[in-house]
Amino acid sequence: MAAQNNAPLPDGLEIAGYRIVKKIASGGFSIVYLAYDAEGNAVAVKEYLPSALALRQPGELAPAIAKANLPVFRIGLKCFFEEGRALARISHPNVVRVLNFFRANETVYMVMAYESGHSLQEYIQRQRAKGSKAGEAFIRQIFTQVLKGLREVHANQLLHLDLKPANIYLRTDGTPMLLDFGAARQTINSDLPKLTPMYTPGFAPPELYVKTEPLGPWTDVYSIGASMFACMVGSPPQPADQRRKEDKMDGHFAKLDGLYTPELVALVRRALQLDPLARPQSLFEMQKVLQTPVALPAPAGGTLERLGGHVRGLLGRFGRKNAAQTTQS
Repeated sequence: MAAQNNAPLPDGLEIAGYRIVKKIASGGFSIVYLAYDAEGNAVAVKEYLPSALALRQPGELAPAIAKANLPVFRIGLKCFFEEGRALARISHPNVVRVLNFFRANETVYMVMAYESGHSLQEYIQRQRAKGSKAGEAFIRQIFTQVLKGLREVHANQLLHLDLKPANIYLRTDGTPMLLDFGAARQTINSDLPKLTPMYTPGFAPPELYVKTEPLGPWTDVYSIGASMFACMVGSPPQPADQRRKEDKMDGHFAKLDGLYTPELVALVRRALQLDPLARPQSLFEMQKVLQTPVALPAPAGGTLERLGGHVRGLLGRFGRKNAAQTTQS
């Protein structure tokens, strides 16, 4: 099934008491809009619209779905609705808040609290543009909170299955929030035929590539490790399917020695094990490592470099002073 380009809902459209302002994101399964509720509060409205199954032309509201695609579209619709209901039960500062969900235009919409900020992926890209990497204190602080939110998700019998820096949102105050549980619906009804998983190479564990292998909390553990690795290196790890043929990760880890503490590197290395049993067996175990105080290495361009620059400046001034005295004498 080839993916199609779906036209977004028109700006200014009123739907179930929400006024659409503009499209802010789109992916293989959905389109996300900025909207205002009846009280004038900003919300994010996520529309179930898998591009491989449904096509909406400009000027239309309901998508056209080929008869052959209808059964899979309806299964996805039901799962998306159930995912919204499950997420609406979760109230945690590190998990996106689902306020409402409703049916319209022959599909389903999920309404979430809108918060200003940017994704962890954007942060990594900005650091890379400056020739820098995320510091260890930052990584420990962000992922301690991410793990707290994810523990609450797992406690509600949900898996994320698409954890990556693009789905970790940093509010303007710096606190992280887990977004886009699009893949979570695959675990809600495991007896139903599954929609094609929308995983991201590098962040997806090997068991997501093989339909026969069981998924569980260990699956999200791998993706957390991959997201931490991306913060440290500036790019994702080698994709898991390639690693099964020729694993080149040891070379990447060797380059992190001295830049990050051995404890953090060891945790990421364990989380990225291809064998699920070799990974940390709980999110709490990972959280404990991140919260254990350690002596952090000096960041690149940190205190020593600044001190070196200060000493060079003093020497320069001393040299210039001597030269001036010599000239005057």
